[in-house]
Amino acid sequence: MNEFQKELTGALRKFCRENIEPHMEHDDHEGKFRMEIFKGLGDYGVTGVTLPTEFGGAGLTYLDYCYVLEEIAKHSVPYAVTVSVSSMVQTIIKEYGNKSQQEKYLPKLTSGEEIGAFALSESHAGSDAGALKTTAKKTTGGYLLNGTKMWITSGGIAKTYIVMARTGGEGSKGVSAFIVRDGEKGFTFGKAEKKMGWKTSPTRELVFENCFVPDENLLLTEGKGFTVAMGGLDRGRVAIAAIGVGCSQRALDESIKYALTRQQFKQPIFDFQGLQFMLSDMATETEASRLLVHAAAHSIDNNATDSKLCSMAKLKATDTAMRVTTDAVQVLGGVGYTSEYPVERFMRDAKVLQIVEGTNQIQRVVIARHLKKENEHHA
Repeated sequence: MNEFQKELTGALRKFCRENIEPHMEHDDHEGKFRMEIFKGLGDYGVTGVTLPTEFGGAGLTYLDYCYVLEEIAKHSVPYAVTVSVSSMVQTIIKEYGNKSQQEKYLPKLTSGEEIGAFALSESHAGSDAGALKTTAKKTTGGYLLNGTKMWITSGGIAKTYIVMARTGGEGSKGVSAFIVRDGEKGFTFGKAEKKMGWKTSPTRELVFENCFVPDENLLLTEGKGFTVAMGGLDRGRVAIAAIGVGCSQRALDESIKYALTRQQFKQPIFDFQGLQFMLSDMATETEASRLLVHAAAHSIDNNATDSKLCSMAKLKATDTAMRVTTDAVQVLGGVGYTSEYPVERFMRDAKVLQIVEGTNQIQRVVIARHLKKENEHHA
């Protein structure tokens, strides 16, 4: 970590401790999202980290962004995820949008004034996203969207949605990408999902009933929706991996602090070898995950995105987050299972990191495909 990154994360840590930490237990219980916190992160300049300054972004590297997400996640995984998904929407519009779309939508997203959301999954189309059935029928001046999207992060609080819909035949080549704004006629929301974790981040179904989307809101051209969706996938996976590292680090920190102060048999429990082995493994796995995340981020910053590394980082960091948070609850014992300490919240928040941005089973498939491609000429 260079001096700038130390300064950036140190100041962000202070903001999170003062503005996020005091609310998390209450808001987790109530399922409450605070827009003022997100706007505060925007004022701090971390809701558009990698976007160019011409669009209101900070113009920083992807590695800088990973440090930012890790730091926010140490205090709240859901707020880190909100920043991550909104940032992915920004990247998609920056990479695939035309100048008019960029100028219209990016400044409010990068500033944190508004939130972006990504809508690909449907009830029967998750890992097999090419099977999506939401349709966009051509009409005068635009398209009519019909269908539903499921499990959409920031559904109901986001203002700008990237929506994948079918404009052509079956498979991925029939899918197109649209920018849809909250408030459009025919665009409504289903109930908020009741979830194990991420309780401060609303997840909702999106419902489209003859929702008119003008031609100007089509990204690229018809049939390029999967290009748009896949274009943001590698970066999104590394972002989730960085959040996983933050989740693991906070659980590890809480475990060490507790083990040093909790006394049993007239000595701190940290001094028992059984716990030392657990904590050592937790620390090693967390650091290994961080190094993989940084390696993947470097590939993105060098304009040589390594998809295999991105999948490896996501797989390793999120599996580690689940393992480390589970062990943290064990280290704290009975109190670890209560909301008196935050480790049970981080354990619940860690689980879905293994599912979003491509399940970890899908990551293994992606990694295996790369291994086969790299080695089949030797066979």
